[in-house]
Amino acid sequence: MKDKEAFMFALYEKIMNLVDVGIHAVDEEGRTIIYNQKMREIEAMEIREVLHKKLTDVFQFHGSEESTLLQALQSGKDSHRVKQTYFNNKGREITSVNHTYPFLYNGKVKGAVEIAQDITKIDRLIRRNHEPNTGYTFGHIIGKSKAILEVIEFSKRAARTSSYVLIIGETGTGKELFAQSIHNESERSRGPFITQNCAALPDNLIESILFGTKKGAFTGAVDRAGLFEQADGGTLLLDEINALNIHLQAKLLRVLQEKKVKRIGGTKEKPVEVRVIATMNETPYEAITNRHLRKDLYYRLGVVTLFIPPLRDRVEDLPLLTDHFIQKYNNLFQMNVKGVKPEVLTFFRSYRWPGNIRELEHMIEAAMNVMFEEEWIDFHHLPTQYRHQNGTPDANFTQPLLKDRLLEFEKHCIIEALEANGSNISKAAEQLGLSRQSLQYRMKRLGIKPF
Repeated sequence: MKDKEAFMFALYEKIMNLVDVGIHAVDEEGRTIIYNQKMREIEAMEIREVLHKKLTDVFQFHGSEESTLLQALQSGKDSHRVKQTYFNNKGREITSVNHTYPFLYNGKVKGAVEIAQDITKIDRLIRRNHEPNTGYTFGHIIGKSKAILEVIEFSKRAARTSSYVLIIGETGTGKELFAQSIHNESERSRGPFITQNCAALPDNLIESILFGTKKGAFTGAVDRAGLFEQADGGTLLLDEINALNIHLQAKLLRVLQEKKVKRIGGTKEKPVEVRVIATMNETPYEAITNRHLRKDLYYRLGVVTLFIPPLRDRVEDLPLLTDHFIQKYNNLFQMNVKGVKPEVLTFFRSYRWPGNIRELEHMIEAAMNVMFEEEWIDFHHLPTQYRHQNGTPDANFTQPLLKDRLLEFEKHCIIEALEANGSNISKAAEQLGLSRQSLQYRMKRLGIKPF
């Protein structure tokens, strides 16, 4: 008999620790009697810290809010899909959706059991998206080059309207800085500014975050407003829109066209007045050709299209940007670096900057981390990948041949003309001052396909 009881207990313990939901049970005094592996993971607690201890001695709850387990124990009633935020004994915040049941034995409540699903990360992400982070204005954009001044002027004009905006630029060029500046210059500046990186989350999660959920839509779903509802009256920045699933792009297009949003699992549509600003790190031609972006969504979003120039196309801004970042890290590190040596600035002007302004900042920060009392950044201060053993720039980082730059520029001009003329080759050729045959030849040579 004892062997059978031992076997059954071991089997019960194995099952409890295999299930992918948290299970927590208390006795009639509120002391923990069951605490499975998943629950320990959710609450970041060891079993010895919780087992046989009172809930109120281990966990802290907001204000007058009480544990759903203790509520079931006291009321004798079930509760389902209840969202609860609380803290473990180390002060770590936990958010879960709970199904809680009182345990009746001989007609009396002798305990309670809870099945919990962890939504801590999702909840934090949504709250972080809703926090104001609109500190940038056009005055924060550093540069005096013609390339950057033209984009700033065009962006200021766009800020006067409520049209959708598509910002295109390589990684690290400052696309979000422009988006925030447009919002702060517009009539929506007093409304919310909410951002969401479309590449940061899986499809099923990004859909619920964008459009919201209706209680009961799926296991653990609660009534929650999506980002469109949260951004009502303000601006929603969708970063890396070309990373969004094509199916979700269709749903997004419908919201943009109808200005109404329906929560997942819901039946009613709610009107929303939101200005959407989207960003991409590839050209519309590349995104559409590679099936990263629906053509109809591009036409809807690209009412105003801004192309942020890469750093290699605004090298005259390098001294200003370099001085700005040196001053920033002087203040942060309590240093007194005056600048970079002339040969370093020459290297900066010849380097291609694939990571753009963000890469420049990281390079300055890394260089200043290895400096002691020096006043000028020299080659030997730069990270290893940017310098050669003899103290000169690595050949891999020097300027490409002129013919390569010319081909790159030619390709850019042709793609720009095709986009401006809806991929009509005749009109694009006319705009470029070429014959249709000549343009087709150049497109074939450069590997450009019409979309």
